[in-house]
Amino acid sequence: MPHSKRKIRKKRGSRTCGYGRVGQHRKSGSKGYRRAGRHKHGWSYVITYEPDYFGKDGFTSPRSLRMECRVINVGKLDEMAEKLQAKVENGKIFIDLESLGYTKLLGGGKITKPLIVKVAACSKSAEEKVQEAGGQVIIESKTRE
Repeated sequence: MPHSKRKIRKKRGSRTCGYGRVGQHRKSGSKGYRRAGRHKHGWSYVITYEPDYFGKDGFTSPRSLRMECRVINVGKLDEMAEKLQAKVENGKIFIDLESLGYTKLLGGGKITKPLIVKVAACSKSAEEKVQEAGGQVIIESKTRE
């Protein structure tokens, strides 16, 4: 907006510049982001339109308690078995998934080779597929998820 069109240019010299008594327009301006008075004069607005404005919702678990779970499927394990060059015990390939950084074995895919797999956790379907192929699953922690 050009300076010549502004109200302050037109009202220059008048005492209140069109804002009534002295001081009615001083130090004002809106700070709309603050939502002032929600516990005082704006309380009826909160009750009517934003009843959930105050308070917390839910719970966020601390990062230290969250377990990082890396999973691998049986089908992928079958593909990797040749490339890993792992130990062979009794004609079965031994794979230590914990040393590879995996924490759980899942039952997706097909398995053709007899494998001995050491892992922290295993699904029921994965264990069944490994056993059907003639292998076995060694679970370190006794809980199966």
